[in-house]
Amino acid sequence: MKTPPRFMSVAALAAALLVGGPATITAQAATTTAPTTSAASPFSAAAVGDICFSDLPSQAHDTLDLIARGGPFPYDQDGVVFQNREGVLPSRSTGYYHEYTVITPGSSDRGARRIVTGEANQEDYYTSDHYASFDLIDHAC
Repeated sequence: MKTPPRFMSVAALAAALLVGGPATITAQAATTTAPTTSAASPFSAAAVGDICFSDLPSQAHDTLDLIARGGPFPYDQDGVVFQNREGVLPSRSTGYYHEYTVITPGSSDRGARRIVTGEANQEDYYTSDHYASFDLIDHAC
């Protein structure tokens, strides 16, 4: 399986920001009570929170390691394009996001936990509720 691109060039990021890309967090936005993402991240969506890498379940760490190595993945569906039909993540073109299973101990199927990656470096989202909500993974904590 081909691993999707994980790095966005500076030019591509600038173009995305200038042409309807995600809004960055400003100092004024940080003082409101609206949910936001990490101040270091240019990615945001109203229903996306943050989670520290260290707070993820160990199985999510395993999945992120597999993604970094390019597999092999435990399920055929791992690495497929994530459509973002729920509209929770920032809107991007088809093929921008890919999803991977986070194994749930005791589950007889794939369970509800996933990592969804974007093309930008360390743009990794975790969901424990099958896409109802996402947390942007903060790899620095």
